[in-house]
Amino acid sequence: MISANGITFRVGKKALFEDVNIQFTEGNCYGLIGANGTGKSTFLKILSGQLESTNGSVTITPGQRLSFLEQDHFKYDQYTVMDTVIMGNQRLYDIMKEKEALYAKEDFSDEDGIRAAELETEFGNMNGWDAESDAANLLNGLGVETDYHYSLMQDLNGALKVKVLLARALFGNPDILLLDEPTNHLDLDAIAWLEEFLINFENTVIVVSHDRYFLNKVCTMIADIDYGKIQLYAGNYDFWYESSQLMVRQMKEANRKKEEKIKELKEFIQRFAANASKSKQATSRKRALEKIQLDEMRPSSRKYPFIDFRPSREIGNEVLTVKDLTKTVEGVKVLDHISFTLNRTDKVALVGPNERAKTTLFRILAGEIEPDEGSYKWGLTTTQSYFPKDNTKDFSGDETIVEWLTKYSEIKDATYVRGFLGRMLFAGDDGMKKVKVLSGGEKVRVMLSKLMISGANVLILDEPTDHLDMEAITALNTGLVKFPGVLIFSSRDHEIVETTANRIMEIINGKLVDKITTYDAYLESDAMARKRFTYTVSESDESDD
Repeated sequence: MISANGITFRVGKKALFEDVNIQFTEGNCYGLIGANGTGKSTFLKILSGQLESTNGSVTITPGQRLSFLEQDHFKYDQYTVMDTVIMGNQRLYDIMKEKEALYAKEDFSDEDGIRAAELETEFGNMNGWDAESDAANLLNGLGVETDYHYSLMQDLNGALKVKVLLARALFGNPDILLLDEPTNHLDLDAIAWLEEFLINFENTVIVVSHDRYFLNKVCTMIADIDYGKIQLYAGNYDFWYESSQLMVRQMKEANRKKEEKIKELKEFIQRFAANASKSKQATSRKRALEKIQLDEMRPSSRKYPFIDFRPSREIGNEVLTVKDLTKTVEGVKVLDHISFTLNRTDKVALVGPNERAKTTLFRILAGEIEPDEGSYKWGLTTTQSYFPKDNTKDFSGDETIVEWLTKYSEIKDATYVRGFLGRMLFAGDDGMKKVKVLSGGEKVRVMLSKLMISGANVLILDEPTDHLDMEAITALNTGLVKFPGVLIFSSRDHEIVETTANRIMEIINGKLVDKITTYDAYLESDAMARKRFTYTVSESDESDD
């Protein structure tokens, strides 16, 4: 068990938390939720000991081991992937290294023998002989191929590093597991594996995530941060939402009844205060009036943007024809003679672990790069708007947000443009911020403003939920479901894919698998399960060569 006792944390004069008391017990997975800026990551850092609170203390059951998802992606660059994972249990790793040093000594003494025996006993009690195979299973489950297991961390790309650091946090069955956005940069297959791992995990988990499907799947409790306090709710994210909304409705109804009673009492007092025969009753009513207190209805810190993609023109029957598209990137053929046709009712989700293939296809269709072979043709009635995964070059200029967005608007009017920014929670002087200093989440919201103002009837979206908070993801989900045009997109948010897509595509070894189906049905298909198994084995065989 881990508990927070009177935790207060201040940044300057502002208190993120004020006298928080909460216990997290064994066997539960807690989803820590709240709007951006409410201090979810800060609270996890306080629990893990990475950050000291202004007041209060954190208590952990004696003898229990706490593990957390490391956020510094360069901290272990000089270590191998395998060592990094095993360091998730630091004591076990220290024993392994001390053993290696002892056995490497040329003048191995009796004292060394005694020490080695002690280490071997402790090593065996900690299941040390299974450490490498356990670490390998975690890595494979998250999609880190065997070829990388003994590579240096510095040789891995960012997405693989994230997976290794997650495996490190999960390693060795920790008693308390703290995970801050564990699904970031994971493909949907890796997320599904993590879901099953956490569902079967029997100890205490506290997780911050913006993935609603993930929270619904793994959480038994929700810890909601709002107003500087943390309120516990039994159940998953959907149950929290219904419970919290019910609570608000009940408070409003209770206040309405109190207000009616107040009005009734005031009218009686006003009518009979000067009437001698009714004076006692009027006095009684005054005392009753003084006792009535309305429940405080504090505004939530949550703010929902309004996302509404409205095409400027209706789309025709001919949308997109792709023939034999082929593209090699850094010596790897990521697209191998891909062909398909999009229809006017298609909402296509590109899924699967091959991020490079998906992004390459999007960039070709958006006109950013040319294919090596093949062709594609957009219909005459189509207009496309593209949301790139990497928006660095889009925001490298010195313009303000208003100036930047005006470039993409047919109506060159600042008030008109500010209206779209206002929908995305950029109010007042926010529009005068320089685009180059925006946070990741702000850049995404500006890009979504660009898509809305474009009036496009085809949207090409490459991971649009990255950096968004739960409220913005929910608003985006609603906007995509309502969009009357054509979508081709990728997203790590399971719920967006399931509720939006009516057609699923996956690129496997450069080839296209194309199914008219929902995402959940696609995953449940026995044929696809066999295909995924064959794909994994074939890649492993190639690696062994």
